[in-house]
Amino acid sequence: MGITEKITEIEEQMAKTQKNKATEHHLGILKAKLAKLKREQVSGTGGGKGKSGGGSGGFSVKKAGNATVVFIGLPSVGKSTLLNAMTGAKSKMAAYAFTTVTCIPGILHYKGAQIQLLDLPGIIAGAKSGVGRGREVLAVARNADLVLLIVDVFDPHYVSRLKDELEGIGIRLDEPQPDIKIETAVRGGLDISFTKKQSHLDERLVTGVVNEYGIFNGTVTIRQDATVDQLIDVLVGNRKYIPSLVLVNKVDLAQGRKLKDLPFDYIPISAQNSQNLEALKEAIFQKLKLIRIYTKTRFKNVDKDDPMLVKTGTTIGDTCDQIHRDMRSLFKYAQIWGKSAKHPGQKVGLSHVLQDEDIFQIFKK
Repeated sequence: MGITEKITEIEEQMAKTQKNKATEHHLGILKAKLAKLKREQVSGTGGGKGKSGGGSGGFSVKKAGNATVVFIGLPSVGKSTLLNAMTGAKSKMAAYAFTTVTCIPGILHYKGAQIQLLDLPGIIAGAKSGVGRGREVLAVARNADLVLLIVDVFDPHYVSRLKDELEGIGIRLDEPQPDIKIETAVRGGLDISFTKKQSHLDERLVTGVVNEYGIFNGTVTIRQDATVDQLIDVLVGNRKYIPSLVLVNKVDLAQGRKLKDLPFDYIPISAQNSQNLEALKEAIFQKLKLIRIYTKTRFKNVDKDDPMLVKTGTTIGDTCDQIHRDMRSLFKYAQIWGKSAKHPGQKVGLSHVLQDEDIFQIFKK
């Protein structure tokens, strides 16, 4: 039996199994088997069909700027129009499907940041399995810092389909990485510990799932109320955890169509008429968790037109590492002006966390 047939057999078995407390263990083991087979299918191992071949076909784009944002949507939802409106890029536009056949990059300049936007070909049902070169398209999203899910005002519920396709290649949107640690050993059996009360897992289920991945000795530490899917994600090991925004495009054509009842948060836009694009730019900036900081020296004044862009939570020590590899070892103290300072010119150490628009000066030993 080939790998595709095995996957189908397990999926059918899962569909026939009622979900209740008595079947949790059985379904958990089936999920583990299924995830393992799908990983083999994508990598081309296991003797089954599904091995991806061929080159990148233009979908390989070098990352640029302070962050990378990808557009994911069905054909003809207005991705190219949006890219052009936000960046001035020359992505081809037309009123028919599959206008974009490669990955078109553009740079959004906003608040001193240079944010790379990537217009990808529209995906269709089955993209996660390679239909319409879908796997190549979706693979670009794995390296993004933010995913924009774009639907048009007449088919807003396609959001769930887009999320399903991304889920199928291991992208977890708006989910934190599971706080689960697995360490293998040569002998000694399995030592499983929970630091939080569990609603879905117990030792028997965890043992059965990790055994499916060939782990019979080692430690498993679960520090959250985890699901079997999260445990499997850690075992598979190739999951990506990426934030997202949902855009509902062409709202200018809605003609009173009700959108407020949609079961998800979204940003209404019209790429064609540049409607609400400034709000979108700000939402992208906030979702990327970028902040602007400024360096000050005794030789030059602060240039507010040339910020250093860093992630929220960045410390003085982190900026030292970015400025020069020896800066941390030479560091004596820093002075801070701005939101994170208790008073102007406060002296701080390497662990001080910076905030947006802070100004700092580093003093060396």
